[in-house]
Amino acid sequence: MFVSVIIPTYNRLGILIKCLNALENQIILDPIDKFEIIIVDDGSTDGTQSYLKKNEDIFSHVRLFEEEHKGPSHARNKGIKESRGNLIVFIDSDLVVKKDFLISHAKTISKSWTKRKDKLCFTYGSVVNTSNFDNPTSERIKPTDLSWAYFATGNVAIHKETLNMAGMFDNSFCLYGWEDLELGERLRKIGVKLIKCPNAIGYHWHPPLTLDQIPNLIRIEKERAKMGLVFYKKHPSLRVKAIIQYTYFHKFLWELLTIGGIINEKSLRPILQLLIKVGVPGVAMQLLRLPLNRIGVRAIFREAHVNRLY
Repeated sequence: MFVSVIIPTYNRLGILIKCLNALENQIILDPIDKFEIIIVDDGSTDGTQSYLKKNEDIFSHVRLFEEEHKGPSHARNKGIKESRGNLIVFIDSDLVVKKDFLISHAKTISKSWTKRKDKLCFTYGSVVNTSNFDNPTSERIKPTDLSWAYFATGNVAIHKETLNMAGMFDNSFCLYGWEDLELGERLRKIGVKLIKCPNAIGYHWHPPLTLDQIPNLIRIEKERAKMGLVFYKKHPSLRVKAIIQYTYFHKFLWELLTIGGIINEKSLRPILQLLIKVGVPGVAMQLLRLPLNRIGVRAIFREAHVNRLY
């Protein structure tokens, strides 16, 4: 088995170095014969390209491809096209793994191929969110780390032929969000089965919340709203409406939980600042999720009205 790890990246050099160091130290056993790490740099301006070129001897498995900034769908598709392996592993550039990460994916999916007698499945590893930059793999799994997503490219492995059958990623997802779940809907429709692989753990690093991050978080929610409607136009089902929160239930829920917007990113600032100051930025982030969800749901209903989607 030849494994191709595909990583799109954009201005994440600091954590990318940790990501690559972890991948270069993988335990390689049967059924893996060899592996490669495909980095598709999506127009970074933080020195990512020059750093990787200067350190080719350290990152011996890395193949670097440079692109203009077109978003993760385009970058992942580029990685798939350039890959030489038959097993594709998708992770994000801010994910740090342990030494048994690749072999856990490979053993689990290989057993499934043998049992099923086809390649119509993919393995889905565990993702643990952490803000610990110095030692991300020391983080313990938390209830908030659980995910019900069907196909999320933060930590999955799938046969290259199966990806080609589904049509790879849709490049019309040019902003933040939903491109992987949209591909997941197409995979689901052709009968591809999700196989849990809890031992393939990825530690997803996020910088601790600071108040100056809030405008960018709001921007992301608005981009997700626009891409959510692209998702819904391709798959106009109640299931997808629920996934993107384009339902009156979600609209009512977040209006209720924020008391009609009284609880918002501005009114919460003193509490958020206090929580950050006492060392619990994670709690502050969960509290900020209330107005962020309201902003996102309101944005998607507004976009739907503009696009006459009812």
